[in-house]
Amino acid sequence: MTPKPPVKLGMQWVGGHAFEGGRQDGPKIILDGKSQLGPGPVEAMMLALAACTGYDIVDILEKRRTPISGMQMAIHAERFDGVPARVTSVVLTYDIFGDGIELVHAERAVELAITKYCSVRDSLDPNMNIQSVVRVHPAALAS
Repeated sequence: MTPKPPVKLGMQWVGGHAFEGGRQDGPKIILDGKSQLGPGPVEAMMLALAACTGYDIVDILEKRRTPISGMQMAIHAERFDGVPARVTSVVLTYDIFGDGIELVHAERAVELAITKYCSVRDSLDPNMNIQSVVRVHPAALAS
């Protein structure tokens, strides 16, 4: 297997507590410590966790021949009441839409995404408590 290339990004200050960054030749995002021009850094980290696990869930269910027609995720993160105000626990709620998807298989896909495949999760504190809630809905309800 070919090793993954290193992550190379750039970031620049755009005023206040806002920074714009991304790949030199790719799309940019704005992170704002005041959450006015974009998500804050901790919010972005939680969004990255949800996106990373979501990516894996899509792939796992597709390999089971039960592709999804939609997915919505909600993230609830608790933070330490001190400095630094690190994330101490997360509840990820997955609403998965698709026909033929059984709850037990969706729950297993989520478990594998969180515990085995998501590189963002493995980059976070291993003691951080991450819980999940999984709900499966018919494809017709996907928006």
